[in-house]
Amino acid sequence: MSKPFIFSSESVTEGHPDKVCDTVSDAVLDACLEQDINSRVACETFVKDNVVGLAGEITTNAKFDYGTLVKNTLKEIGYDEDYAKGTDYSYTCKFEKGAFLMNMLGQQSPDIAQGVDAAAAADKDTEEQGAGDQGIMFGYATNDTEALMPAAIHYSHRLGEALTQLRKDRTHTWLRPDSKTQVSIEYIDNKPNRFTSVVISTMHAKEISTQEIREVLTRDLIEKNLPGNLLTPETEILINPTGLFVVGGPEGDAGLTGRKIIVDTYGGMGRHGGGAFSGKDPSKVDRSAAYMCRWVAKNIVAAGLARECELQLAYAIGHPHPVSVNVNTFGSNEIDESQIEKAVSEVFSFKPADIVSQLDLLRPIYSKTTNYGHFGREDAGLPWEETNKVEALKASV
Repeated sequence: MSKPFIFSSESVTEGHPDKVCDTVSDAVLDACLEQDINSRVACETFVKDNVVGLAGEITTNAKFDYGTLVKNTLKEIGYDEDYAKGTDYSYTCKFEKGAFLMNMLGQQSPDIAQGVDAAAAADKDTEEQGAGDQGIMFGYATNDTEALMPAAIHYSHRLGEALTQLRKDRTHTWLRPDSKTQVSIEYIDNKPNRFTSVVISTMHAKEISTQEIREVLTRDLIEKNLPGNLLTPETEILINPTGLFVVGGPEGDAGLTGRKIIVDTYGGMGRHGGGAFSGKDPSKVDRSAAYMCRWVAKNIVAAGLARECELQLAYAIGHPHPVSVNVNTFGSNEIDESQIEKAVSEVFSFKPADIVSQLDLLRPIYSKTTNYGHFGREDAGLPWEETNKVEALKASV
């Protein structure tokens, strides 16, 4: 029996400056893949005030206007003049009169390209497709929730989604795009027992009082979207604890692609290899192998082979095989871990090219992943969330 503990995770909405950048980067990636599935994309974005910068390496035959793409993405998030005019309260945003775009994108290095390409090259040991970079990737699953995600990050994401929906469907016109959510959960015997605290910080129109915000969001957000068996009278609810959050988004802070990697994954409950996802095509194992790890870990837990599971992969740039594969069930396994590892090696292939084909990753699906977690999104139709290898794993063991 383990000792009780409290674990916390946070999420951010699409209007957070860093998530604005992730959203733009993935919009660029999808625009490339829509026209050219062989695109190589590594797009980084930064924002501050009305300046949007694109930097990185892209090799593609796709043709589109980057400025129009950026403008439409900002509009979809909610940073636009039309949104401002449609609210009941005055709203200012430095994107209203247009974003100043700095385009510093170049082509992928030929040295990297030859390592990734499925072709022979000078001093390359194989003609197979290699990993796009060296690095380590993790995937995690637990039966905390039906989505097989850790409870704290799962409910933080659901609050963020619901908060955005309240804004976009105009239920509460004083809501603004930049928000954060955070949930703390008490665990007893390694199972979620109750929410100890819930934190909501949301940008808002200046005319509404903090007290009204707290009353409305307690009623319409927290009580309607968190399970009643975990939400208790003792749960501490903190809504806009600073008192005011009028200046936000890129006006309030700079944003950068890849600064919300813990939000993107498991909220800290599962480990992270360090590589960001957004703006990267699937030849980059930072992204594709992390998706693969989640798929494998989720199927192991869904098969009942363990209560929780973490999978680690490691790669060398240009090399077609992982240099290590490690399965860790943290003592929650129902059968010997060596049997699970053997089943994993029989059912799945971890070559970079095979990851792409097994998960069908050469599609413009990445804008679906950007906000509210890359994992646990069962309604988004993401292939790494499917539990379609459960029977194969059971048969193998």
